[in-house]
Amino acid sequence: MTKRFLPLALIAILLVVTSLAMPAPTRAAEGIELLDSSTQIAFPGFLAFKIKVASTSEVTRIRLHYEVEKMSYARVVSEVWLKFTPGRTVVAQWPWDMRRASLPPGATVKYWWTIEDQADNKLVTPIQKVKFDDIRYSWQELTEDKLTILWYKGSQIFAQKLMAGSQEALERLAKDTGVYPEKHITMYIYANSKDLQGAMVFPREWTGGTAYTKYGTIAIGVSPDNLGWGIKALAHELGHSVIHQITFSPYGNILPTWLDEGLALHAEGEIDPYLEEWLKKAIEKNRLISVRSLSSPFSAIPEQAYISYAQSQSLVDFLITNYGKDKIFKLLMIFKEGATCDEALMQVYDFNQDGLEKLWLQSLPAPGKAQVEPAYDVIIMSVALSGAS
Repeated sequence: MTKRFLPLALIAILLVVTSLAMPAPTRAAEGIELLDSSTQIAFPGFLAFKIKVASTSEVTRIRLHYEVEKMSYARVVSEVWLKFTPGRTVVAQWPWDMRRASLPPGATVKYWWTIEDQADNKLVTPIQKVKFDDIRYSWQELTEDKLTILWYKGSQIFAQKLMAGSQEALERLAKDTGVYPEKHITMYIYANSKDLQGAMVFPREWTGGTAYTKYGTIAIGVSPDNLGWGIKALAHELGHSVIHQITFSPYGNILPTWLDEGLALHAEGEIDPYLEEWLKKAIEKNRLISVRSLSSPFSAIPEQAYISYAQSQSLVDFLITNYGKDKIFKLLMIFKEGATCDEALMQVYDFNQDGLEKLWLQSLPAPGKAQVEPAYDVIIMSVALSGAS
C-alpha cells in the first residue's frame, strides 16, 4: 500500500501556526482595567462579542481572539481588530455573522481579548468560553454513556425510546464493524423539519437531519408521533458520526461514498424494504451503478440516488457477511492512513473496486443477468476516442 505523508513544509507551517495561536499569559497592565466581557446569542444568525474597558491613558487598540472547539489537526485561532472611538473608557463589540461561517447548535467557542493604550500598556484577558446554544427552546436533557439527547417536545418516554434506539445502533456497529464513538455525541431533537430548518442559516427544504461530525453534534427533526422514523434517522446519522470520528485524519475525508453511506444504513438495522425494492428493480433492468462511480458523491436524480443508497447498503452487508468485522475495521484504519480505495481494498481483501464489484454481482439473486453501467470516466473516454477517429 502507498501511504500518504504530510510534506515536511506543511508540518512546519502547522507547528508555527499553533505556536503563534497560543494566547499569551494574562498579565496585569498598569492603567488598563477590563470592566465587562460578554456575549449575546441570536441563534442561528449571529454571536456578538462585547467588551468595556477603561484606562488611565487613551485605549487605542482592541483585538478579539477566538477559537472554535472541534476535531482538527491544526489549532486555528481567528483574530478581529475592533472598530471604536479611542478614549479612556471604551465600549465596543463585534458581531459574528453566521451567514459567512455558521456553527451548529451547542458549538463551544473560546475567546479572549488583547487591549492596548496610548502609553503602550497591554492587557491580555483570561480565556472565556461561550456555547452557541439554540436558546429559542427550553431543552430537556438525557445522557447515557457517550450519548446525550436534547429535546423540547415530547415526554421522557419519547426521549428514552430514541436513546434506546441510538444505543442499539452503536451496539450494532460495534458488533459488526468493531467501531465505537471515541468522543461524546450530542443529538438535538427538533420537533419537526420546519423547526430544524429554522436552526440553519441556509437550509435546504428537504433537510430532515444532519450530522456535524467534527463537532460531535447531530441535529434532526423528529415529532413524537413519528418515533419509528426518528429512531432509524438517528441511527443513520450516528453511523456517519462514529465512522468519521474513527477515520478522522489530516488527509481529510477520503472514504468512498458507498462505504460511508453503506455503514450509516447498516447502523439502522434491518435492510430498508424500500431500498431493497429499488435494488431488485435495478438488477432486473440492468441499471446497477459501478462501484467506482459510487465512490463519488451520489447523483441528485432521485432514481439514481435510490439505487446508489441501495447498492451501498448491499455492498457493505456483503463485506460484513462474507469477511467479518475485523477486516472492515482494518479497512477503515487503512483509510485513516491516507490510502486510496483500491489500495485499502487490496491490502485487506486482496481485490480492488473492480474485484469487489465482480464478487458482489455473483452474490446477487440473478448474477447472470446483473450488469453495471460503466463509470463516468469510461463514458468520457469512449466519447473522446470516437471523436478523435
